[in-house]
Amino acid sequence: MRLGSLWVHLLLIMASLLVAFPLLVAFIFSTQTPAEIFRYPPKFWFGSALWDNYTRVWTEFNLGLYMKNSAIVAVAVTVGKTAISFLAALALVYFRMPLKGAVFWFILLTLMMPTEIMIVALFELVSGIGWANSYAALIVPFLASATGTFLFRQQFRQIPRSLVDAALIDGVGPLRFAWSVLLPMSMNTVAAMAVIEFVYMWNQYLWPLVIIREGERQVVQVGLRMLTSGQDATNWGLVMAGAVVALLPALVVFLLLQEQLGRGFALSEEKG
Repeated sequence: MRLGSLWVHLLLIMASLLVAFPLLVAFIFSTQTPAEIFRYPPKFWFGSALWDNYTRVWTEFNLGLYMKNSAIVAVAVTVGKTAISFLAALALVYFRMPLKGAVFWFILLTLMMPTEIMIVALFELVSGIGWANSYAALIVPFLASATGTFLFRQQFRQIPRSLVDAALIDGVGPLRFAWSVLLPMSMNTVAAMAVIEFVYMWNQYLWPLVIIREGERQVVQVGLRMLTSGQDATNWGLVMAGAVVALLPALVVFLLLQEQLGRGFALSEEKG
């Protein structure tokens, strides 16, 4: 038993190191000068340009501004999408409406339509109403979520009917019931939604590249691409430093909410 457990732990450690290896290499290269990166044989150890690379990326290449824009967009979409998904699931589960099942399946079908296939029509629409080069163009098109609606619907369907009946007897309205009963019982799903949507919006690249033309409103992923094209000879130490810094907010959010994320998915699988 002990020998088997040892082998399992060794395999898990090796798998973890394999997954973490690209990030570790990126961090090591972010501390090196171009000469240190391209030396032969390569030196897989920290270099002499750690402070210089990170300072230049933050100030000279405006990475701080791009990260601020990404943070505004990611937080706004996360909060708005979670609230809209919560209310949509509330209507689908607790309100009577014609063709409610068909409406739910139609919402699920939208999962097959990624933003990329609608990008031309979406660009014309957003530009036509004057939202180009604005936060609204980055936020509003992403406020609806079929995934979030599905997760909250599965959560609400497992709440005992007795709670609903007790709320009706006490004269509690739908919004009060949602705030006082459903929300506290759905915090794991809320946390799962927060992680998924924050990371998704933080990694947005194609849509901001198309709709935003002003650097003051650009997001961090496009900023990283501009970092490589804004140098006469690409300094990969700067590029890796930018990538490491850009990774940190999403990593922090994931680490803070990873337990609730796991519980949220475990509950959705049990209730499915």
